[in-house]
This record gives sequence, structure tokens and C-alpha cells, in this order.
Amino acid sequence: MIRIIAQVQGMRCGMCEAHVNDAVRRALPVKKVTSSHGKGQTVIIAERDIDDERLRKVIHDTGYDVTDIRREPYEQKQGLFSFLHK
Repeated sequence: MIRIIAQVQGMRCGMCEAHVNDAVRRALPVKKVTSSHGKGQTVIIAERDIDDERLRKVIHDTGYDVTDIRREPYEQKQGLFSFLHK
């Protein structure tokens, strides 16, 4: 799994965050997406990498601009009862 962090300009409130999150969920194969207007970023957890240009377009089409994208490996945290699923 991979964590993709996109720096996003233009988000000003919780509704902005919701618009970006909804657009990303509809257009891209993601496990989880969260946005923060305070941090100016959208964080995506996905099974596979996502093309930069496609991500930029999806967010741009909602009215916001991606200024930077970075990636890092993501390991799911083990829950209290995770041993039951092994």
C-alpha cells in the first residue's frame, strides 16, 4: 500500500475538503482519502500508485490546484484483535 500526499491550494473550509474527497473517491481507486484545508493537503491511501496527472486533473476539476505530490510506503496499523484474522 502507498500513502500519497498532495499539497492543495485553495481549500478554505470543511466543504472544500468534502468536495475534494468526494471527487477523489469517485474518480480514483483509493482505500481512504482525507483532506485538511488548514494543512493544505489531501492524503490518499491506495493499494497501487496513482498517476500524478490524473490526480492533478481530478482535484483541479473541483476548483483547486495541486502544487506538490509526494509518496511514502504505508503499513496498516495492527488493531487490538488483528491476531484473530491470521
